[in-house]
Amino acid sequence: MSAPDIDTQVLVVGAGPVGLMLAGEIALGGADVVVLERRTGPLTESRASTLHARTMELLDQRGLLEELGTPPAGGPGHFGGTRLDLTTDSPYSGQWKVPQVRTEELLEGWATRLGARVVKGHRLTNLRIAPHTVEATAEAEPGPGGAASALRVRAAYVVGCDGESSTVRELAGFAFPGRDATRELLRADVADVEVPDRRFERHPGGLAISARGPGGVTRIMVHEYGAPAGRDPGPPSFARVADTWRRVTGDDIGGGAPLWLNSFGDALRQASQYRRGRILLAGDAAHHQMPVGGQALNLGLQDAANLGWKLAAEVRGTAGPGLLDSYHAERHPAGRRVLDNIAAQALLLLGGSGTEQLRSLFGELLREPRVRAHLAGTVAGVDVRYAAEPGAHRLVGARVPYLRFDTGIDTGIDTDTAAGPGSSFAALRAGRGVLVDLSGRPTPARAAVAPWQDGRVDVVSATPEPGCTAPEFTTALLRPDGHVAWADGTVPELEAALRRWFGPAARR
Repeated sequence: MSAPDIDTQVLVVGAGPVGLMLAGEIALGGADVVVLERRTGPLTESRASTLHARTMELLDQRGLLEELGTPPAGGPGHFGGTRLDLTTDSPYSGQWKVPQVRTEELLEGWATRLGARVVKGHRLTNLRIAPHTVEATAEAEPGPGGAASALRVRAAYVVGCDGESSTVRELAGFAFPGRDATRELLRADVADVEVPDRRFERHPGGLAISARGPGGVTRIMVHEYGAPAGRDPGPPSFARVADTWRRVTGDDIGGGAPLWLNSFGDALRQASQYRRGRILLAGDAAHHQMPVGGQALNLGLQDAANLGWKLAAEVRGTAGPGLLDSYHAERHPAGRRVLDNIAAQALLLLGGSGTEQLRSLFGELLREPRVRAHLAGTVAGVDVRYAAEPGAHRLVGARVPYLRFDTGIDTGIDTDTAAGPGSSFAALRAGRGVLVDLSGRPTPARAAVAPWQDGRVDVVSATPEPGCTAPEFTTALLRPDGHVAWADGTVPELEAALRRWFGPAARR
């Protein structure tokens, strides 16, 4: 095999938000990563623009919220078109509006500062899988002479973050079971049009949604009951959107200027495996769902946060047995749960008059506090809990609660100790594991973690700020993605968690 043009540890295919988030996580974990993208420049359309609470927490964990600024609130949430209060225990309750082009800009800047390389204008055409490497071939756009050039990348692992029509998934032979769309929403961003805002407005013939956005652009979404999905091989024509809008609402938007047109249906598919040897999938490449309420984007970003640190540890040789396989074990059930949630919403949202009784009953149920809190946690992504050993602390597997505290951080490899105000999210900025100790004294747990303080796990000695909610633990081990690996258990249980998530103890 001749030498490739690029040699790297991990190749990520797709420079959308999921691919860029994953690249940043891998680079933060100390591994070399290249991102391959067929686009040559930034997006020219708005696409996904809703960030939920758990995604905002992940951005906080990586110190990106200061750069992002405070995005505008996205207004009230919904479940299948029925209003849903998204209040949770997160400091970022609700939903936040960030155009996808801004999310990509933020994540690309972060990833490249950490050392990730982004190669644009190349389309993946082939994968050659060997026992210890994968060689990818990509074609560049034709040059001035008219001939396309090929780029070859050799990597230890390849991750497909290239969307619902994933080339990586197809080339690697992943099964992608599920069903095609039977109903669809037509969507358009339109300038120079005056229509009233409509929030899931149900008419006898269909569903209408419209909202005025920044710069005077109005987002139009419309579904006509009984209309089949997939009539257009590409984006729908503006004439079709305008005609459907007129039939459903009686209003004429035909004089507007369309800026972006697309449609999305209620197709539902999920890869049977998220990993096949040296090939992995994340985001829409792993699961295809209707993008109701922005859940699709947020689900993919949470895939990336789970996978990145594990893949970095694997290629650096510090991962314990089974660490990389835990990506599928944790994220496949989490994805299945969200897909089931979205399927229920699609039925409520796009069902015709035959669903009115169901919608009425569902509206009554949402007035029950426990039902509301359960659905808000699911939509916001804050209720994800990975499997834990029987008898473990109730927080094990869940995301760490937000706590503000005064802290000193002992990395084990630096002579100085950072101190000052902090939080359980800010303690994760370095992308390493963290032992948070709120006891205020030397403990056996602190001594036990010392063999992993070689750049894999930090120790935070912290005192909760006065007036804060009482912590649910005294000492807890956090994974780099902010999920609790151990809390207030025995030292042997802590050492088992350290070996499971951070590999063998270092020899001293």
